[in-house]
Amino acid sequence: MEVRVKVNKKGIIIIPKAIREEVRINEGDIVEMRTEGGKIIIEKIDLWNKVWKCCKGSAENAERELDEEEEEFWKRA
Repeated sequence: MEVRVKVNKKGIIIIPKAIREEVRINEGDIVEMRTEGGKIIIEKIDLWNKVWKCCKGSAENAERELDEEEEEFWKRA
């Protein structure tokens, strides 16, 4: 799907509903934004998937890893 959107004041871009639904982005979700070859890439971060991948150890380890991931995310933001 391809659409054109306007960049508002302060760089705000509204992701159209059809695109949000297609990639299952909901209000409150965290997305990662980066540039690649002059393009802007926005990807939804699935924290629950990361939880299950890191849960080979204890619940405490999984929680610590999630906290570290979230902290790193907000440092980059």
